Amino acid sequence: MSVLDDKVKSSVKKDLSNLKNNVKLILFSQEIECPSCKDASSLAEEVAALTDKISVEKYDFVLNKAQTEHYKIDKIPAIAVVGVKDFGIRFYGVPGGFEFSSFIDAIKLVSSGDSGLAQKTKEELSKITKSVLIKIFVTLTCPYCSSAVKLANRFAIENDLVLSEMVVATEFPHLTHKYNVFSVPKVVINETVEFEGALPEEKFLEQILKA
Repeated sequence: MSVLDDKVKSSVKKDLSNLKNNVKLILFSQEIECPSCKDASSLAEEVAALTDKISVEKYDFVLNKAQTEHYKIDKIPAIAVVGVKDFGIRFYGVPGGFEFSSFIDAIKLVSSGDSGLAQKTKEELSKITKSVLIKIFVTLTCPYCSSAVKLANRFAIENDLVLSEMVVATEFPHLTHKYNVFSVPKVVINETVEFEGALPEEKFLEQILKA
């Protein structure tokens, strides 16, 4: 059964009609002990079918260790959105609901390679010399979460040392417990800086620099 209805497909097809560079949706899953892997796979395939600019690669999380380690995948289902290079954008869990817009936005970002961030933000990000891991815990019914994810993805586009991970909280209960996720979006940067809510660009940047 299709994950996306015809109306959504038509809208997304139009939205993706002007992609600049090719995009690969690299899916990591396994057949057992991953109830949402099938939905993640279907979603990636249905989106890819809407334009010849998008392709899907699939890997088994356990059997394809080289690829798993290369893309730094540590849970499933996972989708790495990759363009002319790996910009460091990951989706853990099925990016449905409000996060579907984040997923489509990530595809367009990776295709263009342009973060669209303010010049001052770009200058500050260029000074980063150490790896930055941004985890954004979301729920698919949260209308504010996608703003945080989209912004984190833009930071990843701008600096290769930044890795942005959207994590669907309900699909990874052990992580919601570990990081005390009581409200979303919950952002964790380098395991040291945490905050809740969708901050504006300059405030989010401050948290990254603090970490």
